[in-house]
Amino acid sequence: MTEKEKMIAGECYSAIDPQLLEELMVTQEILVEYNALPPADTQRKREILKSLLGHMADNEVIINQPFRCDYGKQISVGKRFFANFNFTVLDEAPVTIGDDCFIGPNVSIYTACHSTDPVRRNSRVEWAKPVNIGNNVWIGGSVTILPGVSIGDNVTIGAGSVVVKDIPSNCIAAGNPCKVVRKLMIEG
Repeated sequence: MTEKEKMIAGECYSAIDPQLLEELMVTQEILVEYNALPPADTQRKREILKSLLGHMADNEVIINQPFRCDYGKQISVGKRFFANFNFTVLDEAPVTIGDDCFIGPNVSIYTACHSTDPVRRNSRVEWAKPVNIGNNVWIGGSVTILPGVSIGDNVTIGAGSVVVKDIPSNCIAAGNPCKVVRKLMIEG
């Protein structure tokens, strides 16, 4: 297996592999262009997002500048997706976001995992765990979502939360660590 194949499979891989470093550089170059575009140039922004992201469900996707990610191809967004300023996604593993999701400013989604052992960490060996976000989710400003987390449908995550474990559908969750603070009764 290549280091990229290991990364995508969730196995330990070398983060300093030349192929991966090249792909990171290409993505960063694309993001330099995206982030420098005039905000009203929605056509070019949409073209870049279509080429950068692994899946974009429709043309109603809006990601305000600046936007940052590692690879882009591991990110899938549903219909009518909106992300505010400073959206950061470390997409070493898949990041799947459903329909009608709103992301507040300064939100970060991480899939990359590093050893707590300093010797192993310094070897640049890491692994990644996917993040899944359901439909009709609102992620408040300055939220951090850690590797391996799933967030259900119809969820609001309060501003400033750190999501370290799965959040079930139909609730409001907040805090550090983020936990359910209220269940919702969804009609229909």
